[in-house]
Amino acid sequence: MELSQLRMFKTIADLGSIARAAEEMHCVPSNITTRIRKLEEELGQDLFVRQGRGLRLSQNGQVFLEHVNKILIQCDAAKQSMQQDIRPTGLFKLGAIESSAMSRLPSLLAAFHQEYPDVQIQFQTDRWPVLQQEVLNFRLDAAVIAAKPTHPNIGFAALYQEPLILIAPATHPVIQSPQDLAGLGFFMWPAGCPYRQILEAWTQSLDIPIHITDMASNGAILGCVSAGAGLAMVPKSIFDRFIQKSEIQHYQFDALTPVTNYFIWNKNVTKHPAKEAFLSLANHLDL
Repeated sequence: MELSQLRMFKTIADLGSIARAAEEMHCVPSNITTRIRKLEEELGQDLFVRQGRGLRLSQNGQVFLEHVNKILIQCDAAKQSMQQDIRPTGLFKLGAIESSAMSRLPSLLAAFHQEYPDVQIQFQTDRWPVLQQEVLNFRLDAAVIAAKPTHPNIGFAALYQEPLILIAPATHPVIQSPQDLAGLGFFMWPAGCPYRQILEAWTQSLDIPIHITDMASNGAILGCVSAGAGLAMVPKSIFDRFIQKSEIQHYQFDALTPVTNYFIWNKNVTKHPAKEAFLSLANHLDL
């Protein structure tokens, strides 16, 4: 079993095709086919199942991939540990929740690119449970989420505090107290969103009934509020950066405590220079 075989196996698993893997690895498909067949013979198991014109992992292949991910991560870490004096280079796979990507991260990403131009950032946004799972599966090197991790394999550091505000259409009557919210409609991210959980806990503690419509897009939420369709609770950084103040009014309540956003990574990755440089830079900037 050779390291190059494991990299070929992972590339096929990620891309779902020998042809695409060959293109990615700059070799001929027949070479990959032969190497993977030898790997399967050595293991005594089929690692892939044909699906149309592509391939998908067999059940044994899925189990093997978990081990391969860890092996490749450790091999890369070992190589990087021998190059500690070299500035971060290569691919850095970063994820973030949408609110952070829209407001806090752009300035940090710009500063990081200026400081480390040889690092290629692959960026994606998603809901925090998805991002955490991607980190656990080694598909992301790090992520920014708004929920404190509890998984034993997730390392984390507090990144910034996100104040929350309530927003309403400019034409809505002035909200003088939380009781004025009774019976009103809100647009919020689906269940599981930490910001939504705070709104629900706050209104329930005051016995104030509200109606929530799920909407998995900050842009759509802001658009609906601007159009007069309802209210929302959003991170203050979103309001400060994007909302047309003439179309929306906002309110702050002491009970809406700021939410800590966290930078997370997989503890099984012992060293990742780009990730460490990103966190260090974030700690020195006023996010």
